[in-house]
Amino acid sequence: MRSKIICICLMLLGCYASARSAAVTVTLTVDEMTPAPAALKTAEQNLAIVLSEINRAQKAKEILTTSHLPMDDFSLKSLLRIWAVTPFYCDDAEVVERCWVFKDGTMMVSHIPLIITPEDDSFGLGTYQEAVVEFDRTGKLTDFRFALDAQMSESMERCGSVVDKETQMIILQYVERFRTAYNQKDIATIEQMFSDDALIITGKVTMSRASEMQPATAKVEYTKQDKQQYIRNLKLAFARNKWIDVKFSQIGENGETGGCGGITRSKIDPTKYGVRLRQEWRSSTYSDEGYLFLLWEFPDDGGNPIIHIRTWQPQWVGGKEQAPDDDISTLGAFDL
Repeated sequence: MRSKIICICLMLLGCYASARSAAVTVTLTVDEMTPAPAALKTAEQNLAIVLSEINRAQKAKEILTTSHLPMDDFSLKSLLRIWAVTPFYCDDAEVVERCWVFKDGTMMVSHIPLIITPEDDSFGLGTYQEAVVEFDRTGKLTDFRFALDAQMSESMERCGSVVDKETQMIILQYVERFRTAYNQKDIATIEQMFSDDALIITGKVTMSRASEMQPATAKVEYTKQDKQQYIRNLKLAFARNKWIDVKFSQIGENGETGGCGGITRSKIDPTKYGVRLRQEWRSSTYSDEGYLFLLWEFPDDGGNPIIHIRTWQPQWVGGKEQAPDDDISTLGAFDL
């Protein structure tokens, strides 16, 4: 009898230790000149609850238990979409991060450390990922999404002096959501982000036919699509790929060499912003590297930002690295 009691105690201790190992504590800090909002402690506790549940589910190889999570519908759906495609866990038992506090009392935390745990090795290399979490004025989670890579975030935060700090942060949020939507195969969100009259230009490397007089040479062919054509083709790409991993980095006028041009604002229409990115697209059937340009409109009336122009060109042609083509990847290219 005594031995049975000891065994039961050991089992309970093991369960307790397992639960403890999944728990995450969160400490959020603010800049010295920024007053800490009253809901900061609540935000810490709520984020800790969410990350702890993620770690518990990943460790037990179970689905997330969501009934108790302090999240609104939008953030919960975003989390579940990411989890369904690429399960993950928080890499740190103690998370200490800077919290951005905005004028309306909402908050945002970047650089939450995550480790992606695919079911097999087909997802590819590089398992480290960071998350961005947003809170409302009460500390409740309102968004959970994958972040841009660290180099991208730091470049965007340090540079781009043509716009103020808060505008940079807002643009960064939407660029992150744009990228996360591709990784989640979230066609509805992508469709909403493009204006109905959006212009999409894509480049493709082709090889000319060799002749007796001239060997085969590589060249770039550009294709122009409207929104309907682009969304239709994107649906086909999502259907034929088991997974998609999109990464952005090195933005700005000199981004391809590590510069910090950041974001450019139109001198003609101040609601328009151009963002230049280096994009890596990897999927189960296809991969490429290239330069992406997005022309965003941030309406004065506070409406949702939309993309009017998306252009892409390959970084490599015939084994040679190309510089971004200013004729399709700047505001000046579109008389802005």
